[in-house]
Amino acid sequence: MFQNLSERLERSFKILKGEGRITEINIAETLKDVRRALLDADVNYKVAKQFTDNVKQKAIGQNVINALKPKEKMIQIVHEELAAFMGGDEAPLNLSGNPTVILMSGLQGSGKTTFTAKLARKLKSQKGKRPLLVAGDVYRPAAIEQLKVLAEIALNGIRHAKDNHLDLVIIDTAGRLAVDEQMMDEIERIKKAVNPQETLFVVDSMTGQDAVNTAKEFNDRLDFDGVILTKLDGDTRGGAALSIRTVVDKPIKFVGIGEKMEDLQEFNPEGMANRILGMGDIVELAKRAQEIYDQKEAEKLNEKIRKNKFDFDDFLKQIHQIKKMGNIKDLASMIPGLGKAIKDIDIDNDAFKGIEAIIQSMTPKERQNPEIINASRRQRIAKGSGTSMQDVNRLLKQFDQTRKMMHMATTMKNPMKMMKQMRNRQGGRF
Repeated sequence: MFQNLSERLERSFKILKGEGRITEINIAETLKDVRRALLDADVNYKVAKQFTDNVKQKAIGQNVINALKPKEKMIQIVHEELAAFMGGDEAPLNLSGNPTVILMSGLQGSGKTTFTAKLARKLKSQKGKRPLLVAGDVYRPAAIEQLKVLAEIALNGIRHAKDNHLDLVIIDTAGRLAVDEQMMDEIERIKKAVNPQETLFVVDSMTGQDAVNTAKEFNDRLDFDGVILTKLDGDTRGGAALSIRTVVDKPIKFVGIGEKMEDLQEFNPEGMANRILGMGDIVELAKRAQEIYDQKEAEKLNEKIRKNKFDFDDFLKQIHQIKKMGNIKDLASMIPGLGKAIKDIDIDNDAFKGIEAIIQSMTPKERQNPEIINASRRQRIAKGSGTSMQDVNRLLKQFDQTRKMMHMATTMKNPMKMMKQMRNRQGGRF
């Protein structure tokens, strides 16, 4: 996501790097290039102009010209403005009410229904909610009667939730290919009837400026509480994410980052600004890790590592945990400094497939006791996994080295001494 914008902004800052002296003229030239990069990313023209005007004003006010590292100072200001334009802080859902009622709105094909299911799953697993999904889409009885029917369906859903001790109701409304008066009347009527804690507008981020225009039309009628951007993992130029907050003055609350049910994350403006500028997003990486973290399992694993009992069953579990966190390249891009290095590298999301096949071709005894895997066993494992003997040998060697380092890390009190020992084992190379 945002790869083209990231590359354009990086080129823009090189204008400053190549200058022997920083002046108002080459700062203006840099910002002119930044504005072009934003427009190419399908950012609203007024938003792009306001953005660069704000950056210029701050740059002059903070005396970037005389700063010790002017390029770094400019990047810092751009980062702050990017985060501010996308909302500044995270905007959590209002989960008050018993039950909490969330009303979904958006055009047909925006990913509204998929997001509804993803959100229910997320709130169930992370917040312990007991959700009820209500389909407010019945087509097509007579228009006037339909308004009554849709409102009644929504109210019946809430009554059902109360009767069955369900504490979350998410109402999915009908969409159209384009905004029309009848659709707006329907959603307005439902909102008035159910009085939701949250009214969310779902939009396909790949539609660029159309997404912003549609958001404005919906907000003018519904006064929604937040925006959901779907398909942010696709071939999107990022303009919607950078424009919507400024145009409708409503926060982006979630972004869809893939097709799997777990591919949904809270929108963090500062983290997104980091990623746009190629700085990674270590906070989001830590958050995803925390979502799959099980303290009891972690304590058991740590004890096994300490006793040097870490085996291939444990290794396989760790692979599955990593895969739950999302797309591998996306995860790698969150590590500061790594995003730029891997941007042109094709990282297959099935990168672990060969490793998994090798481990699954081992017997339970072999997985628990890797040291018993001799030449004949390796040959059988290679044949069973559809890999080569070299692949099996490589995995066994890497696993052995990893297990030793993990054991050392948990048992040694002096980490510097451990680093020295590891360096000596590598013949002075580390």
